[in-house]
Amino acid sequence: MSRTYLVTGAASGIGQATAERLRSQGDRVIGADLHDADIQVDLSTAAGREELIARAGELSGGSLDGVAAIAGLAAPIAATVAVNYFGAIGTLVGARPLLATSPAPRAVAVSSISSLQPADTALVELMLAGDEAGALALAEVLAAGADAHQIYASSKQALSRWLRRTAASADWAGAGIALNGVGPGVVITPMTRDLMATPESVAALLEMVPMPLNGPVEPEKVADLLCWLLGEGNSHVTGQIVFIDGGYDALTRSDTVW
Repeated sequence: MSRTYLVTGAASGIGQATAERLRSQGDRVIGADLHDADIQVDLSTAAGREELIARAGELSGGSLDGVAAIAGLAAPIAATVAVNYFGAIGTLVGARPLLATSPAPRAVAVSSISSLQPADTALVELMLAGDEAGALALAEVLAAGADAHQIYASSKQALSRWLRRTAASADWAGAGIALNGVGPGVVITPMTRDLMATPESVAALLEMVPMPLNGPVEPEKVADLLCWLLGEGNSHVTGQIVFIDGGYDALTRSDTVW
């Protein structure tokens, strides 16, 4: 039976690949992005998040079978916090009542292997506390300094921790809603192509981010994993951050996590 999904970030990259994959299997996709989408909104703002949920409710007829919170930024700027964390949480929490009407509701978000890398503890805690104003103010300070790169890692660590602590709650698992995330390694997208323009640059990248199994991953491969997590066949996997990273997590954390 055809299912109805909301996919954010649907105009490019992993979001576009996921939307195309779902449509190819006969499902209905409501895509959201800044442009070229069914719902054109800015998830860095509270108003954009509210409009997303309102329009998703209208277009879906009040019921969704799955939500994929994929929209994100990788730049060392405060807006990355607004979109990657508060935008993703706003999408998932806002859509939960629409999911609750489905016989097999599923939700996923895209984290990153960066969630395992150095992050700013204070920024992460502000995000988890729901203090968007405070988090954005601190991110602005970080953006002007040597630790600007930690903004992205912090946003993904906070998102992963929220997913882990929320998935088994009464509102999610207790309501039959599977909630998971995926953690890609280096993904081959327009954003990363300049980093992989030559064999030498690819080798240098993989020295910093080792992915021994087949190297950088295509967005379509990440989409395949997301679509399985979103599907009816996923009856019991919840609260997981599934790394699709060519072995990076296994190499870097080894026996510290099992």
